[in-house]
Amino acid sequence: MSMNICSIGFNYSHDNSFVMDRPMGPGTYLLLLMKTTARVTINNDIHNTEPVTFVFFSPTTPCRYTGRGQGYTDDWIYLEFHEGDRDFVLSLDIPFDTPVYIGESEELSEIIHILAYEHYSGQEHRERIEEDYLRIFMYKLSRFIHGGSILSTHEYTEKNHRMTQLRSELINTPDRVMNVDEMAASLNMSRSSFQHTYKRMFGSSVIKDVTAGRMERAKRLLSSTNLTVAEIAAHCGYSSDFVFIRRFKAVCGQTPTEYRRCIGSK
Repeated sequence: MSMNICSIGFNYSHDNSFVMDRPMGPGTYLLLLMKTTARVTINNDIHNTEPVTFVFFSPTTPCRYTGRGQGYTDDWIYLEFHEGDRDFVLSLDIPFDTPVYIGESEELSEIIHILAYEHYSGQEHRERIEEDYLRIFMYKLSRFIHGGSILSTHEYTEKNHRMTQLRSELINTPDRVMNVDEMAASLNMSRSSFQHTYKRMFGSSVIKDVTAGRMERAKRLLSSTNLTVAEIAAHCGYSSDFVFIRRFKAVCGQTPTEYRRCIGSK
């Protein structure tokens, strides 16, 4: 991806008289993040949009947009595309010339805010920083469009610290880990919502992380202590050494005793 920012605006507000009319198209690619209700005309098709909606206009697409109520506010980026840039956007299933309702703008808008600052700052490494943030923005936009139920920034901030702390506990103190229902309850979430949110935040299921934390601790104890297999099973949160041995072999390909013997021979 090598697209360049031609101009950019963050959180621009206008009164009821604002109209942007481009009958020949915007001239370059235009990414518009509309934060208020709007009336958008694309190729003579009229769309009454809700906050928060985005449109990615192609350079020659006739377009017109205006507020639909008490003023109009948006973020916008005019972009110059190079070879492969349009294909990159399409590969993320981001549509052109189609209004798409997102409903939550803070995370995307903050990236635009950073991009606007960098674009007009003239500081060292500006172009590289712009390129990296644009790529992040496109991936985030794709996630918002296709990721299903999205955590708002407020919800994410509220739960982020506890979720991060919880994941650290799974990995570092697996013997004290609650079951999934108890973890969900501690965050005032349903089991399914907790599991879905956890995976979206960390890219791994909570069950997978519980197992990984237990296996890593087991390996450390097997290689650095003389604890029995039963004692290690308890230290890793298993109620019986039989369950521990079976799980260890399934994950690591050998029994705990075989693992210890192998490590000791090196």
